[in-house]
Amino acid sequence: MSKTALVIMAAGMGSRFGGGIKQLEHVGPSGEIIMDYSIFDAREAGFDKVVFIIRHDLEAAFKEIIGNRIEKEIEVEYVYQELDDLPAGFTAPAERTKPWGTGQAVLSCLGKVKEPFLVINADDYYGKEAFKKIHDFLCEAADKKTSHQYCMAGFILGNTLSDNGIVTRGTCSVDQNGMLNHVEETYAIERKGSVAVGKDGKDNTIEIALDNPVSMNMWGFTPDFLEELKTDFTSFLGKIGDNPLKAEHLLPDVVGRLVDQKKATVKVLSTNDKWFGVTYKEDKEIVVNSFQALVDQGQYPACLFE
Repeated sequence: MSKTALVIMAAGMGSRFGGGIKQLEHVGPSGEIIMDYSIFDAREAGFDKVVFIIRHDLEAAFKEIIGNRIEKEIEVEYVYQELDDLPAGFTAPAERTKPWGTGQAVLSCLGKVKEPFLVINADDYYGKEAFKKIHDFLCEAADKKTSHQYCMAGFILGNTLSDNGIVTRGTCSVDQNGMLNHVEETYAIERKGSVAVGKDGKDNTIEIALDNPVSMNMWGFTPDFLEELKTDFTSFLGKIGDNPLKAEHLLPDVVGRLVDQKKATVKVLSTNDKWFGVTYKEDKEIVVNSFQALVDQGQYPACLFE
């Protein structure tokens, strides 16, 4: 069976979580963090390696809380997302304080990740189903030596909303064969009765069906994607124009452009699992109770890693 890697984006600043490092909050009954559950599910699904995308200033705390412990369970590697890690000819604006988004984050894997890989957020719980589906897809892609044939977990929007504030999701259009037609980063999404409302990239208010498939940044890629990402990031930097302090290079946008240009295909692997995560500080109690319920149901041991 082909080797596969789990890539975890953990360089976020946790600004909406009161300035703390939300990825490292204890939420499990034995002090587990959300990443512990993702790694447990990924290893169970067949993934062989974990690659953490972090910032250098988080490294010591990150290794103390999770890295040193997890490397006893599975192969671990680190890559680093930094504001000034840019292609030749580009420099970061002096006033900019945060890195360039999820696209740049995954680009930090170039030269390090050479096997098919799954990308996830550090602070999201995805459920078990999608890990298995994506792993099987990536193994088949590796066996057939295909390129530019990717996949994503398609969550039901209503299963991914927070009760404590607005969220951002990649809203998807999917054809009858389960292939992604288009994905659009949609902002400020919240439930409004029997539907959801949010903002598109031009700040227009839009209505979204609660059963609409969405991306939760759970993508399956073959290694060729990293070269496409490098090209796209360079193009992005050349077009940021009058928004150099806030412009973000986002993974759904990159994938969407590749699909629109017919450079790649993306299979949407539907999952009915319910997402939860610590987007807001008020979410933590819900997450703690949710993990305890999953332990009580026997889906996880009370202590994930001895």
